[in-house]
Amino acid sequence: GDLMLEGCLMMGAALGTACMMMGGVYGLARRWVNYGVVDVAWSWGFTLMILVFALMAEGTPGRKLLIALPVSAWSFRLGWYLCMRVKKEHPREDGRYLALRKEWGPDTGRRMFWFYQLQAGLLACLSLPFLLIMRNPAPGIAPIEWMGAGVILLSLLGESLADRQLKQFKAKPDNQGKVCSVGLWAYSRHPNYFFEWMVWIGFWIFCLGSPYGWTSLYCPLLMLWFLLKVTGIPATEEQALRSKGEAYARYQRTTSPFIPWFKSDHS
Repeated sequence: GDLMLEGCLMMGAALGTACMMMGGVYGLARRWVNYGVVDVAWSWGFTLMILVFALMAEGTPGRKLLIALPVSAWSFRLGWYLCMRVKKEHPREDGRYLALRKEWGPDTGRRMFWFYQLQAGLLACLSLPFLLIMRNPAPGIAPIEWMGAGVILLSLLGESLADRQLKQFKAKPDNQGKVCSVGLWAYSRHPNYFFEWMVWIGFWIFCLGSPYGWTSLYCPLLMLWFLLKVTGIPATEEQALRSKGEAYARYQRTTSPFIPWFKSDHS
């Protein structure tokens, strides 16, 4: 009972912190007239959640460090990547937020505030694996935890490589308006999203070494749903078809959408 209460209090503290942070970011977004900064704040917010749990949970220091380092590295890298993208486009807002402005009209300010708060709730909700890991009192680190840490590390490397290959491709003037199908992009249309999801699989595997760790399975499942059905692939492919037309449609026919796999010859 006490353990349950303690866990709920920590989750409450995480949620409160996330809501305050998103409230502040919302104020900045209004001032900058760019609601796209929510993506950056959301990514960096995981480092904040880790900090809250590290201060409140009474787990083993070694384990805390073993999860805190990769989570912070992943959170910072993803946030920095998005930050550079928002900065490059500014003052032009990301297409998704422009669409919401259009849809919500004069009610945009109020509804966007609650949208930001919803992101805060999601942030706290997806941080459950870190809370469970940091509260684990077991003295040694179990093989499943090392395995999880390994999956996180390999996935981070994969995601960084995919992003770098795309950046190098776009940097060449000859490739303007062309579809990137080099390196990892030859095997998956969205290798960055695939490895992003694998990071979450790594978090879950790591969490299996802690009491009730299996309950955090909803985190990678939720991320998979977001990437495949909501904010990830659908929005990205719609934009790619608009800007690259038939070349992208051909890429869609020959290349696996998500899990890296060999090319098919439906060209």
